[in-house]
Amino acid sequence: MPTLPPELPAELHTTRPMAESFGTDARLYDQARPSYPDPLISRVVTGSPGPRLLDVGTGTGIAARQFRAAGCEVLGVEPDPRMAEFARAGGLRVEVATFEAWQPAGRTFDAVTAAQSWHWIDPAAGARKAAQVLRPHGRLAIFGHVFEPPAAVAEPFAEAYRRAVPDSPLGSRMPARSAIDAYRAGYAGIATTIHETRQFTEPEQWQFEWERPYTRDEWLALLPTTGGLTRLPSDKTAGILAAVGAAIDELGGRFTMQYTTLAVSAVKAAR
Repeated sequence: MPTLPPELPAELHTTRPMAESFGTDARLYDQARPSYPDPLISRVVTGSPGPRLLDVGTGTGIAARQFRAAGCEVLGVEPDPRMAEFARAGGLRVEVATFEAWQPAGRTFDAVTAAQSWHWIDPAAGARKAAQVLRPHGRLAIFGHVFEPPAAVAEPFAEAYRRAVPDSPLGSRMPARSAIDAYRAGYAGIATTIHETRQFTEPEQWQFEWERPYTRDEWLALLPTTGGLTRLPSDKTAGILAAVGAAIDELGGRFTMQYTTLAVSAVKAAR
């Protein structure tokens, strides 16, 4: 799902305080954030030449656990020690570093994945690093969720955020239904950057549509894990959550979220 609005600058990898704010409550993040569609996981696994997988920005290990369950040997790279510690507690191998600074020490992989994390990485440096550590015919897969909440939930959130943080780009213009177009454009830009390395086959763009029901409490648990709220003072967060909770109550205490999971994937060219 989008953790940032489409109107924020493209150089998100330079905003390290926000990039590393998601580990404030790693357990809540892991419990509240959705997993990834099984067809996407299967497509990455079956389209890779072997089981060795490097998960970039692995966070608490949501995607990494799915790949492990699908038979992969997963190594995570994660800059936030709090997130890495949580992932390790779940049995994952994780090294603490930004992807740009991480040292592969001669190791190579059959797949490199980035789930909901590539926007925190320098896109050109990241694509080159992925090419460096992939074996010939290895697969790079970058993916993330975009949500399309019903207007009855999205609009009260936007209004409450504008009141709480009037000077924030997130509050100044927050259309409820334009996220998918903005994120499609963003993934097209990722595809272009990968193509420009001249080390991959032509990138493919994938899209998966799905939905998930949420209760009031489930959605209010998820919202504080998103980029607009992770660094807010608790009183401002509480006000936003109260407004959204009241809106969900008006819907009967639950609603269905429409999700789109976007992906860009390319194969390391044989030389």
